[in-house]
Amino acid sequence: MLKSNNSELELLTDMNSVLVLVDYQPIMIKSIASGDKAIIKKAAVLAAKAASILEVPVVLSSINPKNNGDVFPEITELFPEQEIFARKVPSFDAFEDQRTYDAVKRTNKNKLVISGLWTSMCFTYTALHAIKEGYDVYGLMDAAGDSTIDAHNYGAKRMLKAGVIPLTLESLVSEWMHDWDNPKSGELLEKVYSKYGAMIGLH
Repeated sequence: MLKSNNSELELLTDMNSVLVLVDYQPIMIKSIASGDKAIIKKAAVLAAKAASILEVPVVLSSINPKNNGDVFPEITELFPEQEIFARKVPSFDAFEDQRTYDAVKRTNKNKLVISGLWTSMCFTYTALHAIKEGYDVYGLMDAAGDSTIDAHNYGAKRMLKAGVIPLTLESLVSEWMHDWDNPKSGELLEKVYSKYGAMIGLH
């Protein structure tokens, strides 16, 4: 039987992927009206937490922190030695900032898990840029939000049409973990799964 060469069929692992979080800052989330702000923030924070537990590389980008505030400390405190890339150019596309894009390239991973605020702008433009560069791009949809429901929904549809693969927090963590024999499964259950969604019943 011939095997498919479609790289999108290859599951995400701690060895082949990087998490890119764009503009998780106080002012950016303040205007979210497409969903529950607390749930959106929690999904982003827990994705970062899972990445830290499993040692998945993480790249953090911010826009105009002087006015929009710093990236949420619940995220940055997980990576105390890591630089947060405040974009040198005032672009909605995080990868137009060369330092941010270079940080991704240095990981040598071909699969990018991206999420950001807002869905239709910084998240979308960064994801489209990554697709143009040849990456497999996965959009963490429940960690994203926008100023209106339509803005979020049509931003998501635009990404999906361009080839972004949608996923949610629990599916992402499960894919990274792979199975319950993973030596980090207990820590993930305690610190990630039990903090979000229906999996709380397993704790």
